[in-house]
Amino acid sequence: MTVRKKTAIFISGRGSNMRSLIEAARDTEFPASIELVLANNITAPGIAAARDAGVKSAGIVGSSFPDRLSFDKVLDESLRSAAIEIVCLAGYMQVLTPWFVGRWLGRLINIHPSLLPAYKGLHTHRRALEDGVRIHGCTTHFVTPELDSGPIIMQAAIDVGVSENETSLAARVLEQEHLIYPRTLALVASGAARLKEGRCVLEGHSSAGSALVSPTI
Repeated sequence: MTVRKKTAIFISGRGSNMRSLIEAARDTEFPASIELVLANNITAPGIAAARDAGVKSAGIVGSSFPDRLSFDKVLDESLRSAAIEIVCLAGYMQVLTPWFVGRWLGRLINIHPSLLPAYKGLHTHRRALEDGVRIHGCTTHFVTPELDSGPIIMQAAIDVGVSENETSLAARVLEQEHLIYPRTLALVASGAARLKEGRCVLEGHSSAGSALVSPTI
């Protein structure tokens, strides 16, 4: 019988990546179970989507707290009350405090819509197009106090078409996000990916050895 790690997801909006994680966890052999969804926006559509999927969810009004640390302490309390073991950030648009990150270091993961360390922060697809990159993609990583700078766990790359626009590129990258985030959670929950001395250590996994070339030559 698979021992499943109790997992929470933080969202701010519709929870597209949240849905892919919930769907993956429907398989009883998946090494993580989604127990809780928390949003820093009480109007986030993902709250209702999580409930419809049978997952406990709640929105917390950040403006009712005097500072971010007070807010993060409530988040931490909610996680510990539910015996959560792993936290996934899925479109969570509030920067977590160093205190919170320290409490969950090695058990806190994020997905970012670029091939980190390129294009940290917002508007990644627009910036990639402005720079004329030929290859773009998404990255999962362990969260550290420095924004979008934690050790990389997994990446997926796509070619950038000559007629690509920001909307089409975002949609194509999102498809890859939905593929690699469940795989990343499975790696972390199973212990195959772990944080050690500031790096991600992968056990029992190797590169496929293939290359993506764009434009095709």
